[in-house]
Amino acid sequence: MRPPVLDPLFAPVSTLPGIGPKIEKLVSGLVGSQPDRDATVADLLFHIPHSLIDRRHRPGIAYSENGDIVTLDVTIGRHMAPPRHSKAPYRINAYDETGQITFVFFHPRRDWLEKTFPEGERRIVSGKVEWFNERPQMVHPDYSLKPEEAEEMPAIEPVYPLTAGLSSKTLQKAVRAAVDRVPHLPEWLNDAHLHQTGWPDFAEALKTLHAPHERNDIDPASPFMQRLAYDELLASQLALAMVRAHMRTLGGISRSPKGELQKAVIASLPFQLTGSQAKAIEEINGDLAKPVRMLRLLQGDVGAGKTVVALAALAQVIETGAQGALMAPTEILARQHYASMLPLCEKAGIRLALMTGKDSQKERRLRQEQLDAGEIDLVVGTHALFQGTVTFRNLAMVVVDEQHRFGVHQRLALSAKGNGVDVLVMTATPIPRTLVLTGFGDMDVSRLTDKPAGRKPITTVSVSLDRLDEIIGRVGAAVADGQKVYWVCPLVEESEKIDLAAVEERHRVLEHALRQRVSLVHGRMNADEKDAAMADFKSGATKVLVATTVIEVGVDVPDATIIVIEHAERFGLAQLHQLRGRVGRGDKPSSCVLLYKGPLGETAGARLNIMRQTNDGFLIAEEDLKLRGGGEILGTRQSGTPGFRIARADEHADLMEVARDDARLILELDPDLKTKRGEALRCLLYLFGRDAAIRLLRAG
Repeated sequence: MRPPVLDPLFAPVSTLPGIGPKIEKLVSGLVGSQPDRDATVADLLFHIPHSLIDRRHRPGIAYSENGDIVTLDVTIGRHMAPPRHSKAPYRINAYDETGQITFVFFHPRRDWLEKTFPEGERRIVSGKVEWFNERPQMVHPDYSLKPEEAEEMPAIEPVYPLTAGLSSKTLQKAVRAAVDRVPHLPEWLNDAHLHQTGWPDFAEALKTLHAPHERNDIDPASPFMQRLAYDELLASQLALAMVRAHMRTLGGISRSPKGELQKAVIASLPFQLTGSQAKAIEEINGDLAKPVRMLRLLQGDVGAGKTVVALAALAQVIETGAQGALMAPTEILARQHYASMLPLCEKAGIRLALMTGKDSQKERRLRQEQLDAGEIDLVVGTHALFQGTVTFRNLAMVVVDEQHRFGVHQRLALSAKGNGVDVLVMTATPIPRTLVLTGFGDMDVSRLTDKPAGRKPITTVSVSLDRLDEIIGRVGAAVADGQKVYWVCPLVEESEKIDLAAVEERHRVLEHALRQRVSLVHGRMNADEKDAAMADFKSGATKVLVATTVIEVGVDVPDATIIVIEHAERFGLAQLHQLRGRVGRGDKPSSCVLLYKGPLGETAGARLNIMRQTNDGFLIAEEDLKLRGGGEILGTRQSGTPGFRIARADEHADLMEVARDDARLILELDPDLKTKRGEALRCLLYLFGRDAAIRLLRAG
């Protein structure tokens, strides 16, 4: 299926000079787009430099500033080798017409130094100058070349992200070889677009980024970066549009019952629907009534009432005699949904069941028999629901919660378990509009912007860890007053053991200080232990729950009114907002205490300020995008935009809109990508790893 012209770019990186088996593993870990296969030449080409070293600065020794990278034309003086077995550095004196400098080496090979820096000869030397005791020195110069070899040193040198064990020179050599393999590719942008933007072709853009002529060539706004960012966004939007088109061609079923069951669900609620809930239900009902498959994203802030909207939507398909499924990313969240929906389903007459990985074989067999017989209307579960063994009598609608944890393939797998299955995906992580386009461009979007009546705003304060004893005292007073408190310990990514030690130590300190039993939940506990600790906290048997971020999503204890987040400076804004959403779920005023260790960096300080200023998750998400470039908004921790290697949501938002519109127009004019330009676009999809969409074309 892959166009043969791309073959040189899909060769393994081991075919490049200097990359043996050991280096191949390091390079694959650094640049590989898929964890289960070795990196390709294309993967290396999309590993873009993050900064540049300008070696054109030639001030002379005496005029070289401390910390500057300079290139010097010097004569090598005397070698001052340390005594044998000494740990002192090896020093080489050199001079030009302005002054003298010392080159310093630690643990060098003497024969190499004598050959590279021969006494009395001229050399072009480049590196970082440091002034020490009013004398200039250069530790381990980057380059030392004969005058006639000076052209071999790049005037402007790209600097790449590296990994331990991989040197910049090895990577640069491989990248230069990879650039030489870039073939002449057919142009997938139309002439008018290229003329209007003034962008170079794909190959020239890649070559310039890896061998820049000027410092601003690698800026996000440069024509070279803009061209490649647009290409990547177009590949993404084209793939999403193809998935949408494929799902629609599979055919939908018009479902427009009288709505009696939906009314019964809404009537059983102990509160009135908010305006945005009512609007979202109306939009979903409109989708269900059409003879095309629904593919809709329901965005709602923490506590905005997404589950109620989902249940009202499911009631519509259940009334037609069909079945519904709700899939959650974790067992805790699946059980939470089941518990909150059960009383409403019982009142409305909907037969609800729970299916998780913890079920015994006997329980699974019974559930499966009930699903096949149509004795279950709605099943709630984890990813176990889309395993091949689970079948339905008449699945009509799937609701997927926390969609960013599931890929397009899982979404297709679940919807393939029925005829014309409608899909509703929900997220409590507010996503900025630009990122909605990148991750959910194939969907219609509904937003829940207001919170249910009676919810009180959460007061947020930030407090230095120096005042820890004072905060523990206040927690004790709140508990004595009958309040419930979450205490969240930070995730220490480098070591789960340290993480575990920190949370267990805090648990011990709080039990001692409060003189009462405190619940503990962390990721190393088994499901039964977690459930028991949560049950104690929910029932009031314990008033304080110490936890890691496992409580970030899906824990609902309406009478918990205080959350303390320790080392809040280590968390991203989206995560802080999710954690804060564990309180403020009842009708009592709630508080969030952000404990930080000073001094705070600029970004961390800005995050805590935003948290103090607003409870609006959508506003927080937009600010998070500005501060982080989108890396953590969807629960990932990489820099840049999730799922993208070149495009950045904060810098290329305008290109996302253009790419989405262009992708839709392309498919309107050439739905099977059969034209000459369509063939070029197939190359684009392969290059950026979106070729699953091409397989959909073949399946269609």
